[in-house]
Amino acid sequence: MFYQPEAGHGLPHNPFNAIVAPRPIGWISTKGGTGDNLAPYSFFNAVAYVPPQVMFASTGAKPDRKGTKDSVAQIAETGVFCVNIAAGDDRQRMNASSAPLPAATSEFEAAGIPSAACRTIDCLRVADAVAALECRMTQIVRLAGEANFAVFGVVTGVHLRDDCISEGRFDPRPAGGWLARLGYKDYTAVTDLFEMDRPK
Repeated sequence: MFYQPEAGHGLPHNPFNAIVAPRPIGWISTKGGTGDNLAPYSFFNAVAYVPPQVMFASTGAKPDRKGTKDSVAQIAETGVFCVNIAAGDDRQRMNASSAPLPAATSEFEAAGIPSAACRTIDCLRVADAVAALECRMTQIVRLAGEANFAVFGVVTGVHLRDDCISEGRFDPRPAGGWLARLGYKDYTAVTDLFEMDRPK
């Protein structure tokens, strides 16, 4: 089949998210005048090595946030955020932190997720995450459509869980592998790896 998005796809569910998959989950923690926030975003990835940089995109808005969500609003306020990497063992509490809570309610507290202070920025992180990337925001880009924003940041500090370092490599399989979003309500935990050398 072929379809043009503006004309509709004719399917019972939008296939776009299932096409661009799997997508790593950036579990974004922020801090602002209303308190601490934690929310998962599957439009997330690394975008550069030197200096290390990441991005995540937020779509949709909350009624109490005037055209965006808590994460973007707080990053615009403070200029910092932390990307906590979600592992397979985190699936239930990651999902719990996606609840549409009031801006002043902390997902850390509501979902019973342990927190710890970041070291290079004024923000909390998930204390037992397999990895956490402390970031300073470099730009927030307004994307086409309503309430679509891309947030870019440079990484200023990296936390790795000791049991997820094996033979000098980061490997979160002891925590259930990398948690990733597919389409619809589907997720996967990446545990099956293989290596390939690039042609010379």
